[in-house]
Amino acid sequence: MSPKPNAATLEVAGPKDLRNVVLVGSAGSGKTTLFENLLKARIGGYRGEKDDPERSAALALATIPGNDCVINLLDAPGHPDFVGELRAGLRAADAAIFVVSAADGIDPTTQVLWNECKRVGLPRAVVITKLDAEHSDFDGAIAAVRTSFGQGVHPAYLLLKDAKGEIIGNLSLLTRRAHDHSSGTRQARAATDDEVSLIDQFRSDYVESIITESEDDDLMERYFDGAELGADEVVDDLMKAMYHGQFFPVIPVLTSGVGIEELIGVISRGFPTPLRRVLPYVVDLKGDPVDLGEISADGPLLGEVIRTTSDPFAGRLSMVRLFSGTLKADATVQIAGQRGLFSMPVSEAKPDHSETEKAGGLTAPNGTDLAPKTKAVAGEIVYIAKLSKAETADTISAPEKPLVVEPWATPTPLLPTALHAVSRNDEDKLATALGRLVVEDSAVQVLRAEGTDQLLIWTMGQAHNDLLMARLKDRYGVNVEQAPIQVALRETFIAPSEAQGRHVKQSGGHGQYGVCHIRVEPLERGAGFEFVDQVVGGAVPRQFIPSVEKGVRAQLEKGTISGYPMVDVRVILDDGKSHPVDSSDMAFQSAGSLALKEAAKADKIALLEPLDEVAVTVQDAYLGNVMTDLSNRRGQVAGTDPGEDGTTTVRALVPQSEMTRYAIDLRGLAQGTGTFSRTFHGYEIMPPAAAQEVIKSAQSKQG
Repeated sequence: MSPKPNAATLEVAGPKDLRNVVLVGSAGSGKTTLFENLLKARIGGYRGEKDDPERSAALALATIPGNDCVINLLDAPGHPDFVGELRAGLRAADAAIFVVSAADGIDPTTQVLWNECKRVGLPRAVVITKLDAEHSDFDGAIAAVRTSFGQGVHPAYLLLKDAKGEIIGNLSLLTRRAHDHSSGTRQARAATDDEVSLIDQFRSDYVESIITESEDDDLMERYFDGAELGADEVVDDLMKAMYHGQFFPVIPVLTSGVGIEELIGVISRGFPTPLRRVLPYVVDLKGDPVDLGEISADGPLLGEVIRTTSDPFAGRLSMVRLFSGTLKADATVQIAGQRGLFSMPVSEAKPDHSETEKAGGLTAPNGTDLAPKTKAVAGEIVYIAKLSKAETADTISAPEKPLVVEPWATPTPLLPTALHAVSRNDEDKLATALGRLVVEDSAVQVLRAEGTDQLLIWTMGQAHNDLLMARLKDRYGVNVEQAPIQVALRETFIAPSEAQGRHVKQSGGHGQYGVCHIRVEPLERGAGFEFVDQVVGGAVPRQFIPSVEKGVRAQLEKGTISGYPMVDVRVILDDGKSHPVDSSDMAFQSAGSLALKEAAKADKIALLEPLDEVAVTVQDAYLGNVMTDLSNRRGQVAGTDPGEDGTTTVRALVPQSEMTRYAIDLRGLAQGTGTFSRTFHGYEIMPPAAAQEVIKSAQSKQG
């Protein structure tokens, strides 16, 4: 969804007027429909956004008026390929609405997303959708949510049904009032005696949980003394209860509009303001910790780039969450990306940097449209135009007091795709286009593969890859073709060998003469190459011994039987012959090259393949599937480590050739719950059958 300019801004006097909320849920949960219905309820004339692949893959921001506050709504993608956008949304928001489909239940991906929120300690509420679908069950959905998310889950509203069993509204446990939509519009009324009887079955547990989690001792004492507590008294404690992260109210919402206003009420009265936000870890440019004190619009300027978009014509647009201070339009700001200060990996594509730059225009959403602003205060989420040096997760601060926020944990892309430009014109544009993709998407890496020189783009999965390929073509006009991933194999000797290299050409005139005898010995893995001179008696003149070594090295680079370089060998030059006139540097280079090829007999040579150390974390229910699959990939399981929440981590050595599609395959094996990491381990001998296939292929290409 692209923000549109020229709207009227919603006024924000200070952080207390704001609620920053991210919608989280798996694909198909009804999350984006909820996002659209919230906008339709509060933005006059809003008709919704058209379906767009970019929309489902990106963090979307909209702003609506709440009840005496302004609500920034962030819609995070539900597909696991775009978890990087989800984590950006978690950093920008102060609370999350977790969306669960009553018709579909809790799938493994939903549990993973909940754990993402739990990991960062975000206050949460739960919205149950699709209650009007066939076979949906509100009570069953509550039980499933409580089983998956814990005993802190409590319904805030019950369903109101007519005589036919159709849902026509809801019943508030706090106010004991009904919100009836049977007339076509929302009508609030006092609950009937029967409805009150139903409410009272759940109300005590709900109220007691709010008071307990809010840690309000005075209210708790009155409650246990039997005092009748007013709804407003309990609502005042709702924000405290949610802030502590152990109390999760549940609101049922239908596409008809039932529950929408109640949800807005919970956000307005129950969700924490930016003033309660626990700031990320902050340091100065030397890496020394900085305490900013209480969050305030008058404090030091501190913001973070949540998302970056780049347009070939409009330039760069940065979504920024302000944590402290006030940012004025067109101000000069300090931009810093310093992952090294936090012992985080720094890539060549995204080096650490710190510089000043004058910001462009400042805008904030009203609905999905953008309105210009003269300034923004702590807690706001705004857009800044033309920050050409800012990248996602960079820090925005004042030049006179530069600061750096510890970046959130970005996911590691683990699906490689090899590509090349279709034409010379595409080649000229490709580097710039890939650079822009890397800037705007922190879950993308582009590099040249060592050993094969293939251009690889690493993504989170097939959907992520497809989206980026479409962006290259549609946004930047670059046509590319994908190619099979090449694995950097190596040759080596597995047994001693010896041979003579003879390069003699004498057919009249100045000839070529060089003869050398070598012995070859295998070395341990990773030892590289050694050349040893054991020539005695001048059999090879001293000036030509480096020539033999040069010829051997040249042949090592080309390999002997497969076209892959040879490694981990010792070559010993121990004899040879020369001619006083016809011997030369080139003749002995050729002799050295020929000697190595002659020594490379079939029973002396093997292919080496690269192996990765792989750690796969999976729910115990899928452990057997993963172990069997690793075995089928020729993996060597080194051990298993039990984890928390019913998970196990499997450690194994796996050939790189078996890992190219593992990011996709693991998702199927573990129903979306598995994660893995991989680091280069080293080279080991490839099984003979697999090696023969490689050798045959190389020989066929040579003709």
